[in-house]
Amino acid sequence: MRVTELHRDTAGEAVDAVFAGLSARSRYLRFHSPTPRLTASARRALADVDGERHAAVCARVGGDPVGIARMIRTSECGAEIAVAVVDLWQRRGVGRRMLEELTAVAARMGVAELHGDVLPDNHAMLALVRKVLPGVELTREDDTVHLSYPLAWVTAEITDADLVNSLRGI
Repeated sequence: MRVTELHRDTAGEAVDAVFAGLSARSRYLRFHSPTPRLTASARRALADVDGERHAAVCARVGGDPVGIARMIRTSECGAEIAVAVVDLWQRRGVGRRMLEELTAVAARMGVAELHGDVLPDNHAMLALVRKVLPGVELTREDDTVHLSYPLAWVTAEITDADLVNSLRGI
């Protein structure tokens, strides 16, 4: 499996392949509503990867797209994330690898916080963010679980003094 950044020239093909590999349940968990097909405008938005406002990574096995993880800036400092893995490749580490790579891409782009909304019964996604994003804050909001993750956890340099002070409770 290879995970690489997605670019506009290959995004449409990857979006189509990953969407086609999602069951009705997986589509519901990803889009938070029944989504039997992508509208033309939704497909355009998902494929509009510019590397500045909207970045994505794609997992490929044998050249075939099996997952996409994306972030879309919602402010100068924040970006919303979403992950989709085709059903045949779920629970095989694809989401983990993509989210790790997406976090690195976001940090390089200067994003300070990742956030998103997950349906409460999407146990796999909630477990994934807990594993890949240590210290992620999860809060229940209406019919979703909101996640918030400061990238300072990833990019901060922690000194010996920081560690000693944290042990002292300072």
